[in-house]
Amino acid sequence: MPITTIIIIVLILVLIGAVPAWPHSRSWGYGPSGILGVVLVVLLVLVLMGRV
Repeated sequence: MPITTIIIIVLILVLIGAVPAWPHSRSWGYGPSGILGVVLVVLLVLVLMGRV
C-alpha cells in the first residue's frame, strides 16, 4: 500500500503544478490539469476497487 500512497501524493502535486496560475503555465490552458485529473480519478477508482 505505500506505493499507492506515494503515487497519489505525486499525482496531486503534479496536478497542483499544472494549474494555470503561474506565468510559465498560463499558455498551456486547462489541458495538463484535465489530463492529470482524469488519471487521478482512474487511480482513485482502482484503489477503491482493490485493484492497485
